[in-house]
Amino acid sequence: MCEKKELSFSIFMLYSLADKWKMSPAKVYKILNSTGILDNYIIKCYDVLHTQGKEYLVEDITDFVREKEVNV
Repeated sequence: MCEKKELSFSIFMLYSLADKWKMSPAKVYKILNSTGILDNYIIKCYDVLHTQGKEYLVEDITDFVREKEVNV
């Protein structure tokens, strides 16, 4: 279970990625959840990730999703 700060950050990232990928936040959630990126990276690494800039994070997560062979 994640804390409020991790949940808020996850929602921020979902919407940021949805904007970049031109997808609904629900579809982005499904992608991140099915690849394990949401739990095992965004939430697990919150302490480090939340100190990074939005543009960097969007590009980093986009690259990570593509490594999982998901086309975004």
